[in-house]
Amino acid sequence: MSGSDHLEIDTADVWPEEIDEDEGIVTNWFAREGSRVKDGETLCEIQIEKVSVDVPAPAAGTVHEIVCDEDDVFERGDILALFEGD
Repeated sequence: MSGSDHLEIDTADVWPEEIDEDEGIVTNWFAREGSRVKDGETLCEIQIEKVSVDVPAPAAGTVHEIVCDEDDVFERGDILALFEGD
């Protein structure tokens, strides 16, 4: 599979509507590169303002690459990881 075939896991998909802040931090990765996960399984946890948000897998598959590591600061819409669905 080429890089263009990977799904981008980005923060815009999970950003709470009620939060105006445009910056957050990755607090914990539960999956690692190469991990196989189930549809909806929590990949990581992010924090925006004082709200913790779980980032779910979009489908069953494999975490191809983690782009934002734990403790990395990101902006709304940044890519957290690349994912390869089954």
